[in-house]
Amino acid sequence: MIGEKLKEIREQTGLNKKDFANYIGMKYTTYNNYETGDREPSSDFLIMISQKFDVSIDYILGLQNEKEIKHSYELKSSEYDHIKKYRSLDPHGQETVSYILDQEAKRVVSLHEQAERIKKLESQPAAIIGIENRTQDRERFIEYYRSVSAGTGQVIFDDVYSERIPLPDIPKYRKVAYAVKVNGNSMEPLYNDGDILLIEPTCEIAVKEIGIFNVNGQAYVKRLGEGKLISLNKGYGDIPLTEDSLCMGRVVDKLQLSI
Repeated sequence: MIGEKLKEIREQTGLNKKDFANYIGMKYTTYNNYETGDREPSSDFLIMISQKFDVSIDYILGLQNEKEIKHSYELKSSEYDHIKKYRSLDPHGQETVSYILDQEAKRVVSLHEQAERIKKLESQPAAIIGIENRTQDRERFIEYYRSVSAGTGQVIFDDVYSERIPLPDIPKYRKVAYAVKVNGNSMEPLYNDGDILLIEPTCEIAVKEIGIFNVNGQAYVKRLGEGKLISLNKGYGDIPLTEDSLCMGRVVDKLQLSI
C-alpha cells in the first residue's frame, strides 16, 4: 500500500524512479525498495515525503483517502513511532493506552487549572480576596478546605467539601485567600493534626518556606527543599518533586480558632 502511494505521488511529478530519488535526495536503490515494497520506509522518510508533497502520513499509509489531514508531517519522528506502535496493538492494548492517555490529559488539565486559579488569586487586590462584607470586629470570610495531608498525601482539596470561615482583618492576613485543615503529624511540632493553616496563594515560594503542594495529584503541607518536600517530623521521609509538581500556596500562619 505504501509503495502504491509513493508511486502515485512520484508519477504526479512526471519523474521516473531515478530522477525522483535524486529530486528527494535519496539513493535510487533505497527509494526503489520503498516503492516496490521490498523495504519498509523509515518514519523520517515518511515525514519528509509528507512535508515535501503536502500530503498526510495517513494518506501515504493508505489509511485515509484524502491527502491533506491537518498536516500530520508536523509530527516528530518519535511521536509517529508511538502512533505506529499503537496501531500494532490489539483492541485491549489500544483501550489500555487510550485510558492512560485520557487520565494523564485530565491530570495535566487539572494542574493547569489549579495554576491559573492561583495566579488569579495572586492578582486580586487584598480587599476583594474572600468575602468583602466585614463585621464590627473587622473580619472577612475565606474558603476553608478540610483536607491537606501532613503525612502520606491526600486527594487535591478542590474536590473536598469546603465552607467559609471568619478571618481577622489584620495586615498580616491581607494576602490570605483560603484555609486548610492539617491531617497527619508529619509537620509536628510546628503544625499538629487538626490545625487550620492560613494560605497565601502563590506558585512560588523560597526554599525552607512551608507551603501547600500538589505532587502526582496528592496534596501536601511541607517545607520546600532542593528538589524535594521535607517533613519536620523525622519519622517521615522526604517527597521528591517531579516536573509536574505544583506549589499551591505559602503557609502564612496557624489560625487560633475552634471549628
